[in-house]
Amino acid sequence: MRRALISVSDKTGLPELGRALARAGVEIVSSGGTARALEEAGVPVVPVHEVTGHPEILDGRVKTLHPAVHGGLLAKDDPQHLGELEAHGIAPFDLVVANLYPFESASSDPAASEATVLEQIDVGGPAMLRAAAKTFERVAVVVDPAEYAWLAGTLPDGPDRSERRRLARAAFAHTAAYDAAIVAWWDASGEAPEPLPETLHLALDRVETLRYGENPHQQGARYRWRAAPRDADGRAPGAGAWDAAEQLKGTGLSYLNLFDADAAWRLAHAFDGPAAVIVKHANPCGVAVASDLATAYARALDADPLSAFGGVVALNGRIDRPLAERILAAPKADVLIARAVDDDAAEVLRSKRKAMRVLIAPAPGPAGRSYRAIDGGMLVQTPDRVTTDPSAWTVPTKRAPTEAERADAVFAWQVCAAVSSNAIVLAKDGCAVGIGAGQQSRVDAARIAAEKADGRAAGGACASDAFYPFRDGLDAAAEAGATVVVQPGGSVRDDEVIAAADEHGVAMLLTAERHFRH
Repeated sequence: MRRALISVSDKTGLPELGRALARAGVEIVSSGGTARALEEAGVPVVPVHEVTGHPEILDGRVKTLHPAVHGGLLAKDDPQHLGELEAHGIAPFDLVVANLYPFESASSDPAASEATVLEQIDVGGPAMLRAAAKTFERVAVVVDPAEYAWLAGTLPDGPDRSERRRLARAAFAHTAAYDAAIVAWWDASGEAPEPLPETLHLALDRVETLRYGENPHQQGARYRWRAAPRDADGRAPGAGAWDAAEQLKGTGLSYLNLFDADAAWRLAHAFDGPAAVIVKHANPCGVAVASDLATAYARALDADPLSAFGGVVALNGRIDRPLAERILAAPKADVLIARAVDDDAAEVLRSKRKAMRVLIAPAPGPAGRSYRAIDGGMLVQTPDRVTTDPSAWTVPTKRAPTEAERADAVFAWQVCAAVSSNAIVLAKDGCAVGIGAGQQSRVDAARIAAEKADGRAAGGACASDAFYPFRDGLDAAAEAGATVVVQPGGSVRDDEVIAAADEHGVAMLLTAERHFRH
């Protein structure tokens, strides 16, 4: 390795790499701030303008975009190309070390002007990276400062072909994600951002290899957004709760562990006070709110202790020792998530059920667009926003709900929006006592919810994620003991269903908002 081109925005590890290259006899060509940083570290540098014979212009917008640079990067190792380089007095490069202007941090700053953000769109850097990566047979390209120490260890010869190929892929991934971030900002920075833009450009990094996918014969991994289309409110994707989560104990997580955990964690944070959620196969089987977390957990568990076995328990507060002991005395949970765990509680949790995963995680961020693969593409939709202000709902029945019934209806509606369709939720005093999930028939969902409630819904609320197509669903709610029903309305038989509610003396709230979930 004889000649390197270095141009980095992130100067982490730069002096050490420069010294290693210099010791190996590698000539370093650089410009701007990178050249100054290397010179300050005592590393000899050849300025780019001496190579190109042309000064930097346009406030540094044009520095490396020159045949003397790109000819040295794009020339293949064959006699014709090398002869052309010699004829034009161009020396080839063997190494490019570059990372790009910090566009993502600039574009995420709400105080940054459009002009400021535009100046952080790198042009020469991506061109250098792509040129070097295209010529990986001869040129090594490094974009990640974490690779510097390894790179120094390959000197003086440099990386072999297989490593150069790996580095080239990383370079193209780097520029692809960079462009995706620019497109995302462009979509969100207009006067009227488009919730579903004409094109989508996604970039994700694999951050965790999971034990397996949905089944043991499937592979699974968790990826984190590197760049994604922003929501219409301009929210940029960033690190989520699972990036910041700490696993206190237990075996590695599987695909379904995380899928269910995310569903439970989001629902647990849909409520303002202490809340407990137990999820099994992506559906809640126990949900409760209370004045304290231990009571909320006990009530959520009592709602359906049989289904709770092997599920995910999400608690939106701190676990103390008594609560930890209560959890260990209950049916086994595969995953337990909380906002915090006391030291003595952690000791208790570690003492038993070694396979049970215990996680501490921050609150989840707001939901963004959802993506689902289908043959030949993706289905994409904006997030489901659940309205829980009963003042926005209408009362079509003769009897209006009491304040206690309204509170139960709001709670049941929040839970119902998180249940697979068709969904019916029976709730009383801030506890989901019966949940019917994922049924092809709404009346079957009502029957299952009533069976699970076993009389505990008397005087409580029934929530239906979509309208009742026939009065039989309303009759089932009344038979289960519900005295208030909350549903979207909109059926051609609404009058018939409302009349049935009046016959039973049941109050009804119409939300005009459906929450199908598949």
